Amino acid sequence: MTIAVVGATGLVGSLILKVLEEQNLLFDTLLPVASEKSIGKTVVYNGKQWKVISVADAIAMKPDYAIFSAGKDVSRQYAKNFTQAGTTVIDNSSAWRMDNDTPLVVPEINAYSIENHKLIANPNCSTIGMVMALHNLHKQLKIKRLVISTYQSVTGSGIKGITQLQNERHGDNFVPIAYPHPIDLNIIPQGGNFLDNGYTEEEIKLENETHKILNDNSIKITSTVVRVPVTGGHSLSVNAEFYEPFSMENVINILNNSEGLIVYDDIQNNLYPMPIISEHKDEVFVGRIRRDFSVENGINLWITSDNLRKGAATNAVQILKYLIRRA
Repeated sequence: MTIAVVGATGLVGSLILKVLEEQNLLFDTLLPVASEKSIGKTVVYNGKQWKVISVADAIAMKPDYAIFSAGKDVSRQYAKNFTQAGTTVIDNSSAWRMDNDTPLVVPEINAYSIENHKLIANPNCSTIGMVMALHNLHKQLKIKRLVISTYQSVTGSGIKGITQLQNERHGDNFVPIAYPHPIDLNIIPQGGNFLDNGYTEEEIKLENETHKILNDNSIKITSTVVRVPVTGGHSLSVNAEFYEPFSMENVINILNNSEGLIVYDDIQNNLYPMPIISEHKDEVFVGRIRRDFSVENGINLWITSDNLRKGAATNAVQILKYLIRRA
C-alpha cells in the first residue's frame, strides 16, 4: 500500500504524519509531497527518511490513498488528477466540501457516506468540534436553531498565524502576516474574507457544513467567528434550541454516550473545557452544559477541541483507517 501526503511539510501535513505513526498504520511506501521549494528535502516517518517529491511525480506513482493538506487552490488543481489515476483522496481544504458529489465526513457521525467515493472532504475544524457534540442530540431531540460564537486559535491560520502572535508577544512591531490587526492582547471578530451579506467565509462554512453533515437543511443557524490569541485549540459557545422537550439528565446521558466526546463539566471544582485541556488530544471536550431558560427547549454548551488534531489531521487519518478496513 502506498500513501501520499500532499503538503507534508506544512503545519497540518507534519501532524498527519505524526498521527499516522501514532495510529500504527501499516503501509509500504510513503510519498511526502510539497511545493517546489521543498522538493528533495526529507521527512522522517517511523524512524525512516522519505524524500519529498512533486505532485506530478506522486500522481505518476498512483498511490492507493492521498491526504491533501496544502490549501484549496492545490486541492482544486490536483485532487481530481489523483482520483483519475485510481487514488482515493481525503481533502483537508474547503475546495470540495460543498460539492454535491463529495461526502463531507466525520467518521463518528456519517462514515457510511464514504461508500463508492474516490474524493472525500474533511470538514472545517470548528464544524467538526461542534457537530461531534450535537449530532446525537439532534438524532434524539431534533435541533431547531443554533446560535454559535467561536473562539479560534491562531493555529487555524497555520504558521503565519503562530508567527504573527509570537512576533507581537516578543515585542516586535505589528506586521499583518495573517491578520489585519494585532492578535496578541486582542481578539479579532473576523474569520476569512467578508461576503456581501456581512458574514465571513468561516461563518458561512459553519452553517453550510453543519447542514450537510447532519443531513438537515431545516436547522436555523447563525454564527460569529472570532480569532483569539491562543494556540491550544478552537472553542465554541453554542446555544441550541430543540423541537423535543428534554431533561438535563437526558442531555448529559446523550453526550456521555457520544463516541469521541468527553463531558468535562464540574463547575464546583472549576472544571470546564479550555484550549490547554484539549491541546494535543484527539477527543472533543464539552462543558458548561446548562438549560437556556429564555426558550422552551434550549441549552448552552461550551465546546473545545484541538483544531489541528480532531479538527484536521486526526479526522483525516480516521477516514483513512475506515477506508483501509473497508477495502
